[in-house]
Amino acid sequence: MTLWHTQTVEAVLRELNVDTAHGLSDDEVARRREQYGSNELIERGGKHPLRILWQQFTSTMVLILIVAAVVSGLLGKTTETVAIAAIVILFGILGFVQEYRAEQAMAALKKLAVPIVRVVRGGERRELSARELVPGDVVLLEAGSAVPADVRLVESVNLRIQEAVLTGESEAVEKNTDALAAESLPLGDRVNLGYMGTAVTYGRGTAVVVGTGMATELGKIAALIQNVDESSTPLQRRLDGVGKLLALVGVVVAGLVMLIGVLLRENPRDMFLTAVSVAVAVVPEGLPAVVTVTLALGAQRMLRRNSLIRKLPAVETLGAVTVICSDKTGTLTENRMTVTVIDVAGHYLELTGTAHPAPALDDREPPIRLAEQPPAIGLALAGGALCNDASLQPDPQTGRYGVIGDPTEGALLVAALQAGVRRSALMAVAPRVAELPFDSERKRMTTVHRVEPDNLPEPLLGLKACGLRPDEHYVAFTKGAVDGMIDISRAIWVGGEPQPLDDTWRERLRAANEQMADKGMRVLGIGVQWIDAPTDELERDLTIVGLVGMIDPPRPEVKAAVATARAAGIRPIMITGDHPLTARFIAYDLGITDNGRVKTGLMLDAMSDEELEQVVDEVSIYARVTPANKLEIVEMLQKKGHIVAMTGDGVNDSPALKRADIGVAMGITGTDVSKEASDMVLLDDNFATIVAAVEEGRVIYDNIRRFVKFSIAGNVGKVLVMLLTPLLLGAEAAVALLPLQLLWLNLLTDGLLGLGLGVEPAERNTMRRPPRDPAAGIFSEGLGGHVLWVGAIIGVVALVAGWLYHDPANPDDATWQTMIFTTLAFLQVGQALASRSSRESFFTLGLRTNLTLFGLAVLVIVLQLGVLYAPFLEQFFGIVPLAPRDLLIAAALGSLAFVAIEIEKWFLRRRS
Repeated sequence: MTLWHTQTVEAVLRELNVDTAHGLSDDEVARRREQYGSNELIERGGKHPLRILWQQFTSTMVLILIVAAVVSGLLGKTTETVAIAAIVILFGILGFVQEYRAEQAMAALKKLAVPIVRVVRGGERRELSARELVPGDVVLLEAGSAVPADVRLVESVNLRIQEAVLTGESEAVEKNTDALAAESLPLGDRVNLGYMGTAVTYGRGTAVVVGTGMATELGKIAALIQNVDESSTPLQRRLDGVGKLLALVGVVVAGLVMLIGVLLRENPRDMFLTAVSVAVAVVPEGLPAVVTVTLALGAQRMLRRNSLIRKLPAVETLGAVTVICSDKTGTLTENRMTVTVIDVAGHYLELTGTAHPAPALDDREPPIRLAEQPPAIGLALAGGALCNDASLQPDPQTGRYGVIGDPTEGALLVAALQAGVRRSALMAVAPRVAELPFDSERKRMTTVHRVEPDNLPEPLLGLKACGLRPDEHYVAFTKGAVDGMIDISRAIWVGGEPQPLDDTWRERLRAANEQMADKGMRVLGIGVQWIDAPTDELERDLTIVGLVGMIDPPRPEVKAAVATARAAGIRPIMITGDHPLTARFIAYDLGITDNGRVKTGLMLDAMSDEELEQVVDEVSIYARVTPANKLEIVEMLQKKGHIVAMTGDGVNDSPALKRADIGVAMGITGTDVSKEASDMVLLDDNFATIVAAVEEGRVIYDNIRRFVKFSIAGNVGKVLVMLLTPLLLGAEAAVALLPLQLLWLNLLTDGLLGLGLGVEPAERNTMRRPPRDPAAGIFSEGLGGHVLWVGAIIGVVALVAGWLYHDPANPDDATWQTMIFTTLAFLQVGQALASRSSRESFFTLGLRTNLTLFGLAVLVIVLQLGVLYAPFLEQFFGIVPLAPRDLLIAAALGSLAFVAIEIEKWFLRRRS
């Protein structure tokens, strides 16, 4: 692969066989398009909609339901077949819709990469679609244009390109044409290259195309996205494990039933029906539907908290997160350069609130009152606003000023507004008459302004202390790199007036510059110079007014969110394309790291897998990383057993967003690509919203476990009833419950009560406990034992009810079956009410905290009574009406599950 950044302009043009004056001929363009293809991203390997639909019906739990429906159909049980099939179809449609929407990342990337460009071909300038570019095309770049392909710059006039979409660095990069010596440089440091999908913010330039389509850096990201296999979520893996376990148990138990029937010399068809009934009893048919609905309700609650869920399983995955890998720019920070410090000799002013909403700046008292500040502060703000080519435009959507032009210059304008200094007002009294534009060699810019000495506005009053004479009407302001400013200055503003810039002051300025740079700031010096005429020599004998430090600041709410995450046992990690010093300062400020260790992308590239495996446990800051590095970090954390959330907003984040257990994109600043690759979108771009979403995810997982515990314990009880009834009551009681009765209990009773458990609010310690062990199964932490003993109680109590009412002399009397059927319904109502918390008493929680469950419990009882006493349903379900006394006995027996679980929780509270 050619390293274009290491070659001279002449060598690049020679290798591509082109000259900048004439460009490529049309014939040569046609030949190269045949060789390299069109300049567009190619989608390969995407899932076909039919494949997505097929996958919805191949999970273990759904396959069990399909088998049950087929067997029921073969036995002529039409009602059971239709009921189960309806659940399977509903579950499949919901899953298909969610996953199909997730397959749109490539379309968003393709939209990002098709601007109209100006090129030189056949000796003339033309405008054409970026798709038509080929390697060797000569492209003309100017402020506001998108970079249409990967290009090598051959001419640069003050050119700056915003590359945050690829590198994550918020500051525009100054470009030049010089060859670079180092071969292995991060993208952000290859200052003689431009990349597809980035944007020119300042200056102009000429470039030659060196990479198109999938051969560009953007194309490499597209390939990464397509090659990333989406991993199943912890919930999907756990439910799949539950399904396989239940399938095995169902087969074993059905086999036992058939064996018992053979030994008792029962009718094989009847015993096969009984075996199918037991298999139906084992499988919680309502589980897929209840899980899906619970996740959907959780997604709605999260939407009210500004989290848009794109894939339903992501709701629960948030609750299992052990690591949050966050991009810096736009996620932890505001993605806007902001002046935070003005340092004039003898005075240090910290600025806050520099991103004030536009109306506040117009209507309120400015936060900085110049009358209370040294004159140099006003001069520094005015100089930064006048020596400036950017402009501000209020954004009605965000309520903030948007910057048109270079972000650094925009930050100076917003800082001036904090003192009520408006560039338009200054330009009215001090119009620009000449300028010396910025270039990368001088690293500074100068503008010349005509002023009236007797009509100076407040910010410029300090000019009179510079030795202003009545006949001098021109002043030059210079801003630039501090070291260069020191070399061209002879004085420094101290205590309200200029003083000679001696060696002591020079060292102080350099020390102040280094101190701010160590805090991740970009530092500019502001200087002033009186001249006799606009044609005078500029940038000599300046008076340094002060230093301005700026940074992309942390979002104010993020620090508390990071602390909350750490208290919940979640480790935050910063992964950014920005400078290591900036990354370290922001991470320290937010509390992300304690040791300050930083690893760069080049360091990661040089590591073996074993070294990287050790590093990811110890380092929480990664800087100057590539998209491939981000992907490696996420994959290594997953390999070590972590559940990883990755947040980001740029194209460069997309592969890692897709690979992470849950990808979290930013809704406002995020690109379409990052949103399409994510599982969840933060509508307010607020990192703190992730913490709220984690809490919601934990609540949802707790509620799903509650339902699994409730449903499977009930099914264990039903299996015991089906297995032991023939042994206890004899051959004439071979089938304790008909398949339709089991389906009623499993779907309606389990389903409705399960939905009520699915909306249980958070317990008090939800965000004060560590994340659950990713390797732990769904039956961990005592849930398996609870299922067995509660299931045993349910089975024994129901058997007792059947035994009390069974009359061997009257085998056609179905009262004993009806008592088992009704007692099981009451047992599960009591079980659901007691299962709301694993420790808190039902009486402590009260009814008002979950009125939904209470209402559904009442509904289940009403429906059960309807089945018992509605004449047309008695025959349908094969039962008989119960006398009031018998109904009360069934209700009393049904309350025993509630009592037993409450006693268990009382013992657990005492023990803890």
